[in-house]
Amino acid sequence: MPSDRLRFLVVGAGVGGLTTALSLHQIGAEVEVFETAEEVRPLGVGINLLPHAVRELSGLGLLEQLQSRSVGPELLLYCTERGQEIWRELRGLAAGYPFPQLSMHRGRLQQVLHEAFVERLGRDRLHLGQRLVRIEGTAARPVAVFPEAEVQADVVVAADGIHSAARAQFRPGEGPPLWNGSLMWRGIAEVPPVLDGRTMVWAGHPEQKFVGYPIAEGSDGTQEFNFIAELPRPDSPLATREDWNRRGDVGDFLPQFESWAFGWFDVPTIIRSAPETFLFPMVDRDPLPRWTFGRTTLLGDAAHPMYPIGSNGASQAILDARVLAGCFRRHPEDVDVALARYESTRRPATAAIVRANRGLGPELPMKLVHERAPEGFSDVAAVIGPEEIAEVTEEYRRTAGFALAALQRGTSLLDDPYQL
Repeated sequence: MPSDRLRFLVVGAGVGGLTTALSLHQIGAEVEVFETAEEVRPLGVGINLLPHAVRELSGLGLLEQLQSRSVGPELLLYCTERGQEIWRELRGLAAGYPFPQLSMHRGRLQQVLHEAFVERLGRDRLHLGQRLVRIEGTAARPVAVFPEAEVQADVVVAADGIHSAARAQFRPGEGPPLWNGSLMWRGIAEVPPVLDGRTMVWAGHPEQKFVGYPIAEGSDGTQEFNFIAELPRPDSPLATREDWNRRGDVGDFLPQFESWAFGWFDVPTIIRSAPETFLFPMVDRDPLPRWTFGRTTLLGDAAHPMYPIGSNGASQAILDARVLAGCFRRHPEDVDVALARYESTRRPATAAIVRANRGLGPELPMKLVHERAPEGFSDVAAVIGPEEIAEVTEEYRRTAGFALAALQRGTSLLDDPYQL
């Protein structure tokens, strides 16, 4: 696709927006990104990139940079609120995937993508302090309206998050995100390695859960350990907007986890070791019947915000970006066909994940064990069998697109045929 062929305007310089810009640039398109923030800052806490997302970032030539700023988990351990092991499964390269799973600070991922953008597209292609007001123009020639500018493009990609202005324009009656009544306190503690220093831990059940995993090597043999503590708080006032910088108060959740010191995993010590925590409501939105309106389309959290279950949020935005670029690579002469193929590929897939996450996704066995053995057990096999666990977890991997068999070919989504 010649660089003067199509002009893409991407709204949002988050993980999805920057990956989209880099992927479109990779196929020879002209791209500009408009971002509300006045500067690109490394905000947030830890995230996981699943092997299929790492494959796509590797296709952008970013694997070495990502690995140098992350930890590659090799094991996921599920346990009860008493520290009793329910089951364990290998992850990433240890599980036989051709690409690793990577745990890292969201801000470091953002930095890797931003650095690549500036190097490849140029700093002048990123316009900061530009809040999208609305989309105007015609179906064939959309115009993005900002407070002090109107910018025409061949295609507008709205990757502007769960509070997307474009989505609100096209879905005016939707209202705020849907809250399930739970709150999450997220933080990063510098602590000695948990077990082998390559293990993710999911503990508890839907009514009280603690998730933790290392995201970087620290000083003096320690690691940066990202954690999420989740509790139901249906009577709490729910903020109207999530905010990466909304401070949490450990007094609001630490007392409920004081007894969770398992020897091998000391939850209260980890919580106390975090210099600060951030508070998030557990929210998503209902899947949409369409993402594309004329030649404006949605991507990432603007299209399919989901509960942070199964490490899928950022990974799915990355897959969106690569499929979108792949569709334009295969159908460079027909914008409408490329957009239709993008939506038909990604919308049903992500809708299934949204619904699966509402059903607890791979965490369902934790709920079943808590219901069947609330006081603990002497033999987990008498409570839940490995076949029942495997059925749930493998089905979720298939739904989310990272079943081992599906990734063995190792090729990027950019190279798929995307036939009609």
